[in-house]
Amino acid sequence: MRKLFSSLNLAAVLALLLAASLVAAGARRATGSARPQAGALRGIHKIQHVVIIMQENRSFDSYFGTFPGADGIPMRGGQPAVCVPDPASRRCVEPFHDTADLNHGGPHGSASAAADVDRGKMDGFIAQAEHARKGCQNPLDPACGGSSTDVMGYHDGSDIPNYWAYARQFVLQDRMFEPNASWSLPEHLFMVSEWSARCGSADPASCVNELETPGYPPDYHDTGIAPHYAWTDLTYLLHAHGVSWAYYVTKGAEPDTEDDEEMATPVQPQSSTTPGIWNPLPFFTTVQQDGEVGNVQDLSRFFRAAARGRLPAVSWICPSQSVSEHPPGLVSAGQAYVTSLINAVMQGPDWDSTAIFLAWDDWGGFYDHVVPPRVDRNGYGLRVPAMVISPYARAGFVDHQVLSFDAYVKFIEDDFLGGQRLDPATDGRPDPRPTVREDVAILGDLRGDFDFSQAPRPPLVLPVGQARSR
Repeated sequence: MRKLFSSLNLAAVLALLLAASLVAAGARRATGSARPQAGALRGIHKIQHVVIIMQENRSFDSYFGTFPGADGIPMRGGQPAVCVPDPASRRCVEPFHDTADLNHGGPHGSASAAADVDRGKMDGFIAQAEHARKGCQNPLDPACGGSSTDVMGYHDGSDIPNYWAYARQFVLQDRMFEPNASWSLPEHLFMVSEWSARCGSADPASCVNELETPGYPPDYHDTGIAPHYAWTDLTYLLHAHGVSWAYYVTKGAEPDTEDDEEMATPVQPQSSTTPGIWNPLPFFTTVQQDGEVGNVQDLSRFFRAAARGRLPAVSWICPSQSVSEHPPGLVSAGQAYVTSLINAVMQGPDWDSTAIFLAWDDWGGFYDHVVPPRVDRNGYGLRVPAMVISPYARAGFVDHQVLSFDAYVKFIEDDFLGGQRLDPATDGRPDPRPTVREDVAILGDLRGDFDFSQAPRPPLVLPVGQARSR
């Protein structure tokens, strides 16, 4: 388990970076952009605000495996027609309806991803969960994996009614794969930059591909040494084109651990001023050099921007542990939190020009039956739930395109950057990334989830609700 971050030297450096960012920003605003009204725009450009909400650790089948019209859990006569071997009991366990509000899941590093997929057999989930429990003092501790068959449980519309309501009214994507087969930190790096790497210096040429262990935030080893994320991230292009962005951080705790065989007992404080596995942008060289560390902000700023019609063109939102749905976080607490974010956009002036992309960062060890396609040495990883919520989203549509978080970056580039890619050959800042992910042939196009000819659909404001008991 990680030690608490305690480096005064790094804290001082980050404070200086933040101060420099605020000075350099001057009158430049991190919210709002002087774009025309949506009625004067066509096609994708009717979307003037993209909001990416990233939750944690759920597979598609664990949330939408029984959703009508989706490629969910194979059924025969209303009963699961698949099972996964349990080495402990020597029987094959079928997926089952799990009404528990607290789930435990399984290990979710790159080795576990490979074992779960098991060369396409998709049968390693229970064995991996049991392996993670070995040596634990208390097998029911969420850090040890809980019940060995917990990974085979699924929720339905009675357990997560708001998520299913969004899926019924807007777009559910049943082929969204995590961009690489690994855990939280690499997924969040891909979300903002299309790569996970380890760099020897602030020179992007020093970076090498790293699926599992990119430069860790210093709280992992209490070294006080910040990692270099020197390769090019999306904010570099946004800044170059004068496109506003913000990364909103929910104050609380950050759960994931250095050991990918542990489930997660939260120990690390998280805020907009504490870079970490869910808040990596302050460590990016481009963010520092562009004076935009201050664009990483507390979540309260998102609610204010939404209410005032001052959302940035691009927003990312990361949760704290208690509302992340990352074990041991409660499912209902995460759903209530996400509902509050979506309601804030829907009740604000920017709703008619906004696309909300909601996804979960990795599969969390939970069962899924779809074999991930291979696009390069990094991925794709396993399938995760994902939705598009927008006044221009197609109503009640299930999107079967192959997607990953790369599709979010591609959409943003097509909407705001004239199709410019994070491509070492053209973006003006070469790095040695192995693949230009936005241009992978198998990747779908999110524009297929919209009908830009329709009148903007009204908001669907849902009750936030309360967390259920365990």
